[in-house]
Formats: sequence, C-alpha cells, structure tokens
Amino acid sequence: MTHHIIVKFIDTVSNKEELINQINDLFSHAAEIPGIQQVQTFSSCIDRANRHDLMIKMVFEPDILNVWDSSEIHKKWKDDFGKYLAAKTIFDCN
Repeated sequence: MTHHIIVKFIDTVSNKEELINQINDLFSHAAEIPGIQQVQTFSSCIDRANRHDLMIKMVFEPDILNVWDSSEIHKKWKDDFGKYLAAKTIFDCN
C-alpha cells in the first residue's frame, strides 16, 4: 500500500525550507519501523496560493497503518507540525 500525506502550510510560515528539513529529518526514521518499506518526501516546485507545499509518500503493508498511526514518529508529526498546517490530505492506494 502507498500512503500519501499532502500538506499546505499556513500563510504565516516564513521559512518553508527549514520546516521541510525538520519534517524530512523526522520522517527519515519512519523506515526503521518494521513493515514500513519506503519513505520519500517531495517539496512543491511551484509556490502558489492554490498549491500544496509538501507530499510525503510511504510504502507499507496495509496492516501496518495502525502501527504507523500509533508510532512515536506519527505522534511527533502531529504534535510538532500540526500547528503549521492549513490543510492536510491523506490518500492511500495500491
């Protein structure tokens, strides 16, 4: 299963690159969780109001979704970065 997290930062975020670097650092450890096979982050190459800023792509077995949701990395993601998000979309596919 491929799990996508697509986010738009709030307008008051002045240094998107630094924030994205911190998110990259956090998610770089996600592949250490058994069952998570791959993690990639993609920054938008277009800075427009109608574009999202970051996409996180994770590949794992469907039964790992609950493991991911209860992981410390996921909790830290929500606790530390949730306040910077204007929008978040989750999309899962095979």
